[in-house]
Amino acid sequence: MRPAHLLTVVEKEFNSTQSGHHTPVMLWGAPGVGKSQMIAQVAEKQNTPLIDIRLSQMEPSDLRGIPFKEGNAVEWAVPAMLPNAERHGENGILFLDEITSAPPSVSAAAYQLILDRKLGEYEVPDGWAIIAAGNRQGDRGVTYSMPAPLANRFSHYEVDINLDDWVAWAYANGIDERVIAFLRFRQDLLFEFDASQNPVAFPSPRSWEFAHRALHKFEDHPELFSGALQACVGKAAGIELAAFIASLDQMPDLDAIINGETVEAPKEIDLQYAVATALVGRAIRAKNTNDAMKVHGNILSYANNFPQREMGVMMVSDMHRAIGQDIFSVPEFASWADKIADLMLY
Repeated sequence: MRPAHLLTVVEKEFNSTQSGHHTPVMLWGAPGVGKSQMIAQVAEKQNTPLIDIRLSQMEPSDLRGIPFKEGNAVEWAVPAMLPNAERHGENGILFLDEITSAPPSVSAAAYQLILDRKLGEYEVPDGWAIIAAGNRQGDRGVTYSMPAPLANRFSHYEVDINLDDWVAWAYANGIDERVIAFLRFRQDLLFEFDASQNPVAFPSPRSWEFAHRALHKFEDHPELFSGALQACVGKAAGIELAAFIASLDQMPDLDAIINGETVEAPKEIDLQYAVATALVGRAIRAKNTNDAMKVHGNILSYANNFPQREMGVMMVSDMHRAIGQDIFSVPEFASWADKIADLMLY
């Protein structure tokens, strides 16, 4: 399932704790596809606490607690990391990450916590959702086969790779537009992982964020730049990204486009992707400014200049995802939509 849909699933599961309809969720996916980040994103949006427990680093006693003598009986000290209504709040998300990397003794200790929402005398507060995530066998991670009794305690979702969802996230989180443009141009490089080749650095949604950071740290060090990108996303992808960025000095004048001047679209397909992505970035920065209507209108007018109309459709679609419904109030939107109506219908 694509990440945008999974975000809705996790939000629904969190909200369903209030009605008693919550079912623990298990997210399956390869390394670096954004499983952990999606949960953090939902917690931030819902303004709710998130407790992230890495089960691969746990011992069974870390979940069950430590026994101590109380009179003639033995009591258990509840681990402080587990949700507590007084300390953490009545609502939240308990995230059991790396559950497939946990030894069987630890996953067995989690059985009762996940299904019955209790462990010994400890009980998970009613308003807390339980979400887990892990890598699949074959992803070259340290994984154990999930026992059937544990698997049967979850609803299971596979995290798919979706470029449109990643692009929407990238614009919202300030990822460099050159990285976005490159991945629009080389869509197959958003995620490329071959476990049989035993890669160390490889392209993934997570490692492209690292490349974004490397771009800003090493751009003024040409002797280090390409190597730094390769260190993040692998040799082949890093070399391609460096070459792509080097070619961008041939881009047309974006300020002229924003000002409504007549500017010819580049003939090179990689530069077209770069221009489209940069203009979406300009649209985002213009939102909520006095010039927003003018800027958005001029960008929409330019969408008709691309040799392939599909490029304009991609740009306007990204723009819509980034700035929302405001795009429909721009007069130039109707004109653009009329010109590509046959393409959209097809």
